[in-house]
Amino acid sequence: MISFDLSHAKIAVIGSGTMGIGIAQLAIMNGHSTVLYDLDREKTKQAVDGLHQTFAKLTEKGKLTSEQAQQALSRLTIADQIEALANVDLVIEAVVEKLEVKQALFKQLAAICNDQTIFASNTSSISVTAIASAVPYPERVVGLHFFNPAPVMKLVEIVQGLKTPAGLCRALKALMLAWKKIPVLTKSTPGFIVNRIARPFYAEAFRALQEQVTTYEQLDYALKQCGGFAMGPCELTDLIGQDVNFSVTQSVYEAFFYEPRYRPSLIQKELVDAGAWGRKSRQGFYRYDEKNQYATFQPQLITKPSFYADVQVKGTWAQCPNLLERLGLSRALTSNENIIQIDDIDLRLSQGESANLQYLSRKTILMDWHHDFAQAQAVVLSHNHLCQAEDLAKIEAFFAQQQIKVVWISDHPALLTLRTIVLLVNEACEASLHGIATMEDIDNAMRYGVNYPKGPYQWMMQLGAEYVLATLNNLYAIYGEEKYRASLYLKQYVAKQQSVTTDHSKTLTECA
Repeated sequence: MISFDLSHAKIAVIGSGTMGIGIAQLAIMNGHSTVLYDLDREKTKQAVDGLHQTFAKLTEKGKLTSEQAQQALSRLTIADQIEALANVDLVIEAVVEKLEVKQALFKQLAAICNDQTIFASNTSSISVTAIASAVPYPERVVGLHFFNPAPVMKLVEIVQGLKTPAGLCRALKALMLAWKKIPVLTKSTPGFIVNRIARPFYAEAFRALQEQVTTYEQLDYALKQCGGFAMGPCELTDLIGQDVNFSVTQSVYEAFFYEPRYRPSLIQKELVDAGAWGRKSRQGFYRYDEKNQYATFQPQLITKPSFYADVQVKGTWAQCPNLLERLGLSRALTSNENIIQIDDIDLRLSQGESANLQYLSRKTILMDWHHDFAQAQAVVLSHNHLCQAEDLAKIEAFFAQQQIKVVWISDHPALLTLRTIVLLVNEACEASLHGIATMEDIDNAMRYGVNYPKGPYQWMMQLGAEYVLATLNNLYAIYGEEKYRASLYLKQYVAKQQSVTTDHSKTLTECA
């Protein structure tokens, strides 16, 4: 019978790379007697030397006392032989990301450790069920996926294999909470939560580049300015490593039996083939100098806007609650559509339409969604072929009155930020449909694992589920591709909302 009390567990960490030594640091700082083991003794020595330096810096900064640092380091021992792990309660492996290596390691440990020893894998994408299949008593195998750097990043994914008992996952959740982490529970599925749901953030960006809609610099600017993301997809993949990110995408794509939603990008493959891996090679999407600095895009503001036009507002603009106030406008005409008419030009909030395919008789500008128009520095716009240069200048002057810059891109359904966010929401809905994780855990995973400004379900509530569904339906109608098909979970969620609204309206009518 496996013990589910891990509060005083003796821990072994296998692998002395960046992740392994980071996990060991967490364990000893939280009071656990910890054994570190790695086949490469020189690498282990260097890692431990680095850990001593880390504690010295923490002491200098006043985050630890000298006594606390010494006590923590006294809990760490180095094992020269794997047999030294015989009496530990919890093994956490952080070795190379290969199924056969992890299986062989746990199989070897099963012959050394007792039957109650828990084997936790720090895998980021390999099936925990598959790892466990080669291990005696597979119910003790679980995923414990930390994010790099482990001492800093809050999120930990606890991955339940097919035979992993729920009690073990709860015990690890309690342990991670004691370590002041944010644990989320997920089933063993390709990519788990974060590496699965994050795929559209990269895929839709690379598709926009492949379709020559915009430049990578403008793309990154748009996602940061309009979406509130800390980094754009091109900057982020340069930081991660184009080769690493491409490999993860390939792994998820193959593991899902070539599901179109996860298809890798030829744009990224070209960078990988060229050895342009990002910061580590000084060349990715961007070129980097010795200090890892690079040139970024900044749109220009019209300094002396000259704007004279008749402006009328239609619709509620509920998805952009601060926009009309920021522009000094008030709602004038009731309409089911969100339109600001500027002379003979219709400025519309995108809902996944194509400006050129769906607006054939009027000059039309489509606007990307912005997470906070009250603080907006720029808007991303596209236009149909009826718009002339003077029309675009008029629109730029209209926004410049309120110190808002304009970034023009080619006609692209749902533009950049809206398109990315609705597909992140849709991927979250697919995960919920398959019972991978709860809504709360999905939101926490994306906020704390990849530092998104909001979780997918928080975005869905902000935009409105109906609006998200309508945008996806428009994308699907235009492209006819499975990757844009709205999740059944989202459709059911919207239908339930509409049913509740209808029942509520019916009750009010009856009361009247």
